[in-house]
Amino acid sequence: EVQLVESGGGSVQTGGSLRLSCATTGVTFDDYAIGWFRQVPGKEREGVACLRPSDGSIYYKDSVKKRFSISSDNAESTVYLQMNSLRPEDTAVYYCAADYWGSSCAVDDYDYWGQGIQVTVSS
Repeated sequence: EVQLVESGGGSVQTGGSLRLSCATTGVTFDDYAIGWFRQVPGKEREGVACLRPSDGSIYYKDSVKKRFSISSDNAESTVYLQMNSLRPEDTAVYYCAADYWGSSCAVDDYDYWGQGIQVTVSS
């Protein structure tokens, strides 16, 4: 059974940093794409950063490039999202998700989701 559990969210001021963690069970990293997504009320969920550990390919949403970094620790079965230079527009519920044999960062392609964690950036 695949399970994803996010941690590390919270509230920071503009310019601050947070590191989100996604602890996985039942996921063999070589067989999955792992992504971070976010959603604000009234808007569609969007892909922020996605990683395919098997070949190291990474996608970032344009607005987070050079600020966010996705990485994985295969030994710990954990995926991280380091978020620097945070802005109020980064405020959202962040979700970790896994896609078996995936290669995209499209929400509809992902099969398994965590429960989500709140990130709030105040100005």
